[in-house]
Amino acid sequence: MPVAIGTAAAVGEGGIIWWRAVAALVVSLAIQVATNYANDYSDGVRGTDDDRVGPLRLTGSGLVEPRRVKLAAFASFGVAAVAGLALAAAVGWELLAVGAVSFVAGWTYTGGPKPYGYLGLGEVFVFVFFGLVATLGSTWVQVETLTPVAWGGAVVAGLLATALLVTNNLRDIPTDAVTGKRTLAVRMGDHSTRMLFVAMLVLTFLVVGAVAISRPPAALALLAIPLAIPPSRTVLGGATGLDLIPVLAATGRLQLVVGIVLAAGLAAGG
Repeated sequence: MPVAIGTAAAVGEGGIIWWRAVAALVVSLAIQVATNYANDYSDGVRGTDDDRVGPLRLTGSGLVEPRRVKLAAFASFGVAAVAGLALAAAVGWELLAVGAVSFVAGWTYTGGPKPYGYLGLGEVFVFVFFGLVATLGSTWVQVETLTPVAWGGAVVAGLLATALLVTNNLRDIPTDAVTGKRTLAVRMGDHSTRMLFVAMLVLTFLVVGAVAISRPPAALALLAIPLAIPPSRTVLGGATGLDLIPVLAATGRLQLVVGIVLAAGLAAGG
């Protein structure tokens, strides 16, 4: 989603170089995969997933030995590094610094001596890296400039990515609190976390409307508003535990639809 939006935001600012878009997609996906493996490994060895509610985890369930999960994380980071090096060689070596910081953020979410995911900062970092960095980076590798439209699209991408994490952490409040994982949801409490989730979805569409002022076809993404109603209703209705799994799926679908339609609108209006 962020790569599609960032690339579409570059339309009209200069010609799109498609191999760069593909490379940006590889970097984004590989870091996403690596972060999930790293999270699986670190939470598993810490014992956070010993009493998990939700989909099976590799390390915590004992299905795969921790060493192999850790190697999978490093291999995924390696894939991102290769694609990132190609982009850096073509665009500018400053991208190496962005990539290095992204790798560190992916690993230290739940890894290292003081993981920031255990300090309530996970949502902040997801918004920054899977929203701002991924989207603006995709625009930058195309035209080497950042426009207001790109910033607006980055905020949309960040809000929806963060909403997924908020749902996940809402579900895990009981187990995270017991294991000492002080996520933002644990710190805010159940009710406030539910309000935060809905507020993020509302703000997403407000920003889409603002972006549409510059590129009117982007307003088509507002047609996805009905998809935001079921997960919001479920969260506000007090669903807990396994009953929040469908919210994750619904939020993921919303993210996908908004991303596709917004990207198409941005490209058409560029």
